[in-house]
Amino acid sequence: MGLKAGPTQDEVMAVSLAKLGIRPGDRVVDVGCGTGKVSIAASRTAGTVYAIDRRAEAVAYARQEAAAAGAGNIEFLEGDAVDVLPKLGPLDAAFVGGSRRLPEVLEILARMVRGRIVVNAVMVGTLNEAIVSMQRLGIFIEAVHLQVSRSAGIAGGVMFKPLNPVYIIVGGSGCS
Repeated sequence: MGLKAGPTQDEVMAVSLAKLGIRPGDRVVDVGCGTGKVSIAASRTAGTVYAIDRRAEAVAYARQEAAAAGAGNIEFLEGDAVDVLPKLGPLDAAFVGGSRRLPEVLEILARMVRGRIVVNAVMVGTLNEAIVSMQRLGIFIEAVHLQVSRSAGIAGGVMFKPLNPVYIIVGGSGCS
């Protein structure tokens, strides 16, 4: 694959999408779309998904994955989210998988998003930054610490190998 910071784990994505509460026809943005995995999953319910990444290689990879998945309702945008977001108009939900300029991104999203904003973080610093920013903006709802382990064979038996924990920070108007 070659992209730094691999795709969102299925279990983390399932919880994140549940927290987003995407409804049919919603306009959703995926900030820091990376491999496009979350965008593709969101596109199954949303009317339109805007997938933003500042890395050309990520946008190209995500576009290829979306085409292979038959997800035709995703618009891919290359650039810094702080510059791209204001051009999108009102949104119903936002997923943030990248932490670059997070306080600025959340400030913009707080004005644009009618429903939920979900941030995924693997670093404690990003967790803190998301919570503090959302509290300052008056949109913080909750933070969830998710630890997933998967089965693996060992000595003819089964053990569980833990994956890195992920923090899911939820903000928004409280509706949805």
